[in-house]
Amino acid sequence: MSSPPASVAACRLAARRLLDELPDGPVLVGCSGGTDSLALASVVAFEVDKTGRPAGAVVVDHGLQAGSADVAARAADQCRGLGLDPVVVRRVTVDPRHPGGPEDAARDARHTALRAEAERLGAVAVLLAHTRDDQAEQVLLGLARGSGARSLAGMPARRGLLARPFLAVTRADTAAVCAHDHLEPWHDPHNTDPAYARVRARGAMTVLEEALGPGIRAALARSADRLRADADALDALAADWLAEHPEHTAPPTTLDRPEPPAHVESATDPGHPQPPPALTGLPAHDLATLPAAVRTRVLRLAALAAGAPSGALTAAHVLATDRLLTHWRGQGPVSLPGHLAATRTPGRAGRIVIGPLDRVE
Repeated sequence: MSSPPASVAACRLAARRLLDELPDGPVLVGCSGGTDSLALASVVAFEVDKTGRPAGAVVVDHGLQAGSADVAARAADQCRGLGLDPVVVRRVTVDPRHPGGPEDAARDARHTALRAEAERLGAVAVLLAHTRDDQAEQVLLGLARGSGARSLAGMPARRGLLARPFLAVTRADTAAVCAHDHLEPWHDPHNTDPAYARVRARGAMTVLEEALGPGIRAALARSADRLRADADALDALAADWLAEHPEHTAPPTTLDRPEPPAHVESATDPGHPQPPPALTGLPAHDLATLPAAVRTRVLRLAALAAGAPSGALTAAHVLATDRLLTHWRGQGPVSLPGHLAATRTPGRAGRIVIGPLDRVE
């Protein structure tokens, strides 16, 4: 038997390496029917055929385009033809009121459906088909927005149930897999619509390659990997600081926090929003002594714990809250997403308090 083309071999190897890292149990492929996800479905089917690991697929129909049900059905048929089982089609509703905009809304709805199916089927992981090109474009968007290290760190290879084996391969590689395995991918018209930031980033990447050379995508992806390690370490320091100050947290009844709006998902139960514990106060003096990179992460974690939607909580919100520590002049509350506010109580023993907008003074 002849060896497969180099691109096909690279994609199969990427899938094999990630599958080898997972615990025993079934896996699911998140498949849209596009080139990248069909290629992932194909190489996963090829690899598990050798190991006997159960593998299925979930096709999420966002219902955002005419004929989306037919596209989902064709994707499911191709997954079944590859030998994946079970193959499930899930129709989701994308919330138009999502604070992060339509792309974030679609992603959140999709990930919620994928996690729900993984839990129902007992899957140990859901595999997503983001490539090195996607990673580079994500980093470029972060740079354009002036984002911090966490956003510039791009997408992790694994986070919870979600795993991305293709972050080291390219779109050209996945196209080669589809051609080699005689698959017929769907070409999403949204991928050429400049109304979407990711599409504009893709066009800008082409310009950058012409000006700086063809290695720009790989270089941005490498930068993401390095920044991710730094961001993980800083996030851990911030989480440790909060854990060492448990006396400054209290159950929701302390601030009589209302439930968040229906479109704000709980981090612990995406389908059923619930009020998380409210922070009654962080010691301002102790917090002010932390390095800025750790301090601002503590404030961000505090705001998220109080119920701020992660997609709407920006660096500007965090920096404005930080000024309650670094430039304290007795100023009033800082408005935060999720109908929240941050304020500081006066004096050396003052606290940074984050809670409902109508209860923080």
